[in-house]
Amino acid sequence: MVAVNGNTPKITLYTNHGCPYAHRAHITIKELGLPYEEVIIHLSKPRDPWYLDINPIITESIIVSQFLADAYPSHLLPPTGSEESALKRARIKFFTDTWNTKVGSYWFKIATQNSEEEKEKLAKEMVSVVEKEIDPLLKDAAPFFGGSSKLTLAKAITAPFIIRIIAFVKRAVLPKSIADGLNGLPNFSKWAAGVVKQDSVTYIWDEDRIVEQSVKKFAQVKAQAKA
Repeated sequence: MVAVNGNTPKITLYTNHGCPYAHRAHITIKELGLPYEEVIIHLSKPRDPWYLDINPIITESIIVSQFLADAYPSHLLPPTGSEESALKRARIKFFTDTWNTKVGSYWFKIATQNSEEEKEKLAKEMVSVVEKEIDPLLKDAAPFFGGSSKLTLAKAITAPFIIRIIAFVKRAVLPKSIADGLNGLPNFSKWAAGVVKQDSVTYIWDEDRIVEQSVKKFAQVKAQAKA
C-alpha cells in the first residue's frame, strides 16, 4: 500500500521485495521517477499493530499503480480528455484484465502440483491461453504495448509475473515446456524478453532470494493440501 502526503510527492510505500504484487508499485514509481520512502513488511509473520493502524491513501497493487500513473502523467498511461486517449487506456485495461483473469494464476497452480503429469498438463493449458488471449494483443508492440517506445502500465502490471515465470523455468521450478511454448509465440516472446532488460523491473529483483523464498512457499502450500 502507499501513502502520499502534501502537494509535493512524498510517497511511503509499504512493501516486500519478494512480493510480485508489491513489485508492480515499484515498477510504476521507478518509471515515474518519483522519490519515495519504503517500509519493508515481513510477510511471514503477523502484522505489527502500528501497521494495522496506518490509514493509507490507497491499497491493492493495481489500484496503487493506476493511481500513481493518473496522478503523475507520463508515458505509462495516456491522460484522459480525448477519444484517442480513452481508447488507449481501455486497451491497456483490457490487456491487464485478460492477463490477470485468464493467465495470471497458472504459474502458482503449476508450481504447487505434486504430479509432474499435472504440471505438464497445466503448462500446456497456460501456453495455449497465452497464445489465444495474449499474443494477438501484442501484434503492434514496438517494442512495448500498443506501439509505444516506452514501458506502459500494461507491462508494469504484468512484468513481476513474467520475470518470475522466466526465472522459475530456468531454475526448474516450472516445466521447461512453458518456455518452449512461449518462445514459439512471435509477439509475446519478443515483448516478454524486454521485461528483464528494464531497470524499473530489475532494480529490486533478487532472483536467488526470490526463487528460494518461493520454493519454500510452494512446499508449504503442497504440505497444507496434503494435511
